[in-house]
Amino acid sequence: MTGRALTFGLFVTFVLITLGITLWARARTRGADDFYAGGRTFSSAQNGIALAGDYMSAASFLGVAGIIALNGYDGFLFSVGFMVAWLLALLLAEMLRNAGRFTMGDVLARRVRRQAPVRRAAAVSTVTVSVFYLLAQMVGAGALVSLLLGIHRGERFLGMDAGTAKTVTIVAVGALMIFYVACGGMKATTWVQIIKSALLLAGAVVLTVLVLGRFGFDPGALLGSAADASGRGAEFLRPGLRFGREVPGDAYQTIINKLDFISLALALVLGTAGLPHILGRFFTVPDGRAARRSVTWAIGLVGAFHLMTPALGFGAAALVGREAIVAQDPSGNTAAPQLAQAVGEHVGGRAGGEVLLAFIGAVAFATILAVVSGLVLASSTSLAHDYFGQVLMLGRPRESQEVAVARFAALLVGALAIVLAVAARNLNVAFLVALAFAIAAAANVPVIVLSLFWRRFNAAGVVAGIYGGLTASLVLVVLSPVVSGKTDPATGESLSLLPAGIDFHLFPLENPGLVSIPIGFACAVAGTLLGRDEADAERYDDLTVRALTGAGAH
Repeated sequence: MTGRALTFGLFVTFVLITLGITLWARARTRGADDFYAGGRTFSSAQNGIALAGDYMSAASFLGVAGIIALNGYDGFLFSVGFMVAWLLALLLAEMLRNAGRFTMGDVLARRVRRQAPVRRAAAVSTVTVSVFYLLAQMVGAGALVSLLLGIHRGERFLGMDAGTAKTVTIVAVGALMIFYVACGGMKATTWVQIIKSALLLAGAVVLTVLVLGRFGFDPGALLGSAADASGRGAEFLRPGLRFGREVPGDAYQTIINKLDFISLALALVLGTAGLPHILGRFFTVPDGRAARRSVTWAIGLVGAFHLMTPALGFGAAALVGREAIVAQDPSGNTAAPQLAQAVGEHVGGRAGGEVLLAFIGAVAFATILAVVSGLVLASSTSLAHDYFGQVLMLGRPRESQEVAVARFAALLVGALAIVLAVAARNLNVAFLVALAFAIAAAANVPVIVLSLFWRRFNAAGVVAGIYGGLTASLVLVVLSPVVSGKTDPATGESLSLLPAGIDFHLFPLENPGLVSIPIGFACAVAGTLLGRDEADAERYDDLTVRALTGAGAH
């Protein structure tokens, strides 16, 4: 059996297992509690593993390993940022679980009298963040699966060329995520995440052991070989290759580069606690204490995973080499699969390399599939519960109506994501992941924090904070070099979303968080002070007692 056929066979096996789980979950999903929160029956360990799975996306697994392989020390800093992000989530997890029921909108609306505008704003922010994140994952899935199956330009697999395979992959991933969510709800999505997390961690452990074994379990020897093979020498192990890069003779650009790195770090650290699919997981356990323990489990697993990423990244640099990685994918996203093939061949010859490559490829596919399912579930839950149930039906819908709308919303959001991803399949949309984190940090985190800790905060402040942070993030990205005006100084080719020659960038940073997060907080405070709503002290006291003690929590 060829490596390509083996990879495809593992894909199919994983899909069949998860389809079976979804049908099992469908038979046990009866009401809103089951569909939105899995019946709140998951243990701390189970939910923690699923939380870690939600966070360890393809960007974490493939992206971080690739960044380290190409940029050395700076890539490791990126990995550290992903770990630090969980500290804020740990602080808020128990309070959010106690204060809410199914969504972020539940937490925000608990302390205000005019709930409709707050619920609408929460739904808009949730869907926006989820769709941007979805789009990046699905476009990445199309490109990645084509590469992992070895379908290069001019080659065919099952009668498909590379372009057709990319489109078919996007449609297949979209169809599967709609099926998982619409049929199995949170129960199916959580179990898919648990299986994927186990596979991902197992794959990372195997690769790490094999890589370290090649260097006699001496990290110093690994780093030295990686630096030698990188072509950058000692600079590979120092800061400044990718983030905060100093430009000789150009103090302005040097400052901009350093500010851009700070901006990215802020969005990563604060945005995690505002990602809708992460927030939704806090409601799948019986109480706030279990939610906090879930985050502790997630921190342990995410931390262990990111401790292994340097071995994967530096191992790829040392054993695969920069030229081979860039030749396969200029962003380095295939560094981990290429490393798997290299260490597999060293252990078991050609067959060993193909088996390990196929396994890592299947893990990458499972990672994408599980994360996009969580995002669709978060969107459909907010649309059905916040907008349909609480705004359109004035808080009096039947459970069966709400769940039916949630299933339909999953179909709509999934179909929208498929159409957008197919249309953008040849564009570089990797920046959308950072944008999703930036919006979550600027629009969601300020209103969550102020709702929990500021007595005077009111409905006008919530609405102003969400729309202010959301708008600032989008406008700043549109006016940034990510969209237009950034060119390769050597070749003149465009490094932006739009072609060379189109330049309307007015904002110098590629990541908006440094400016948009303060704007989100400022809008929330200004809306509170200038709005006509009076703060409801009785509701705030109720929220505080509930959040801190769990009294009256669902």
